[in-house]
Amino acid sequence: MRSGRKVSSANLVVYLKRVPGTAQARFGFVVAKKVGNAVTRNLVKRRLRNLARNQTASAARGLDVVVRALPGSPNLTWEELSQEFIASLAKGLAKELE
Repeated sequence: MRSGRKVSSANLVVYLKRVPGTAQARFGFVVAKKVGNAVTRNLVKRRLRNLARNQTASAARGLDVVVRALPGSPNLTWEELSQEFIASLAKGLAKELE
């Protein structure tokens, strides 16, 4: 998380780092206790995992991606979280390809 690119949005922070020689994207998720209790944190992680698996894994080939959920993320609907995640990742990919 210390090296690479960082993209912030209202409820997510996405860190990206290019890793040469890797064919697939690797995703990691950080959901701190400030987000909520264990049930809430796991809900946010499951949603983010599903988004990473279904929509963006092919676009982020060769990258390590860490997604940090901020305290407002459990209050988002599925559509809002999806839009914010995809927009943050797209912005980070554009920065990484520069």
